[in-house]
Amino acid sequence: MPPTTESEEHKALRSAVAALGKRHGRNYDREALWTEAAKLGYLGVNLPEQYGGGGGGIAELSIVLEELGAAGCPLLMMVVSPAICGTVIARFGTEAQKQHWLPALADGTRTMAFGITEPDAGSNSHRITTTARKDGTDWLLTGRKVFISGVDTADVTLIVGRTEDARTGRLKPCLFIVPRDAEGFTRRQIDMELQAVEKQFELTLDDVRLPADALVGDEDAGLLQLFAGLNPERIMTAAFAIGMGRYALAQAITYARDRTVWNTPIGAHQAIAHPLAQAHIDLELARLMMQKAAYLYDEGDDEGAGEAANMAKYAAGEACVRAVDQAVHTLGGNGLTREFGLASLITAARVSRIAPVSREMILNYVSHQTLGLPKSY
Repeated sequence: MPPTTESEEHKALRSAVAALGKRHGRNYDREALWTEAAKLGYLGVNLPEQYGGGGGGIAELSIVLEELGAAGCPLLMMVVSPAICGTVIARFGTEAQKQHWLPALADGTRTMAFGITEPDAGSNSHRITTTARKDGTDWLLTGRKVFISGVDTADVTLIVGRTEDARTGRLKPCLFIVPRDAEGFTRRQIDMELQAVEKQFELTLDDVRLPADALVGDEDAGLLQLFAGLNPERIMTAAFAIGMGRYALAQAITYARDRTVWNTPIGAHQAIAHPLAQAHIDLELARLMMQKAAYLYDEGDDEGAGEAANMAKYAAGEACVRAVDQAVHTLGGNGLTREFGLASLITAARVSRIAPVSREMILNYVSHQTLGLPKSY
């Protein structure tokens, strides 16, 4: 069972990362923060020590992202590069792939994007149409992806495609490392209302030729190695949302203590205090589920982690949206000014409900997988 209280090592890590986040603050420079976090060993804290990492797990990496988020400077690519891609390569990559990529992901000198979502597949990963076919010893990869983060800055993108199973003839998922400048690999930036440091892209792969060693892991591993990356993604998204919610809540608490109307701080009124207290409770409960999911994943319980990771992501997304909304409401008009940095979180908080999997699909998963109800999709 997961511990009910954090270890001294986790408390020390949380404190150290919080101090780093405080130094950079809300108006942070992403590259500068990424470089310093890497130098301090935080980016690769989940990767194996023999490949330059910290030897920890998703539990430790989620602490890093949560605390940076709570300081107002989350690094979204942590969800993608060390959590998804680093985990998949550490678990399933060849020895050559581990030696080539993991030290560079840990020290921040290289980053990897992750491409799974497609225009017509949506949440149904079984309908992915990006396909790879053999051409001698090479692979030819063709398809489209959408809403892929950070492709412009990442050295490579880990693309989820499908190959034909030689035994059954059915298509099965496989993962390929695609260099940013590969011939036939093009990107188009999506015009987003959301103002984020990391940009979103639509990708087109037109017979992208890849060497045999671009395939990560076993060609027949299928869904096993795909979900080895998706469960950490959900856990880290929960950390991202909890950190964001904590940042918004802290702003609201400070304001409610200091803002005085009719000779009384507004935080003395239950109409202000109670919703903030409820937001805090919701965030703490979401964090407990996130910690459980990280513990199960790090212990190798992929099935248990899948259920907990989905529930953690759901709870964190809901708690984050409510915390941000209540924070903005507490500040009134000030909550929409650039000075307090909350207005942009209204849109960002919604993302935690939508991505990487919608709350409705999580409810489908829990009702079917956990409760044993008939499948609705």
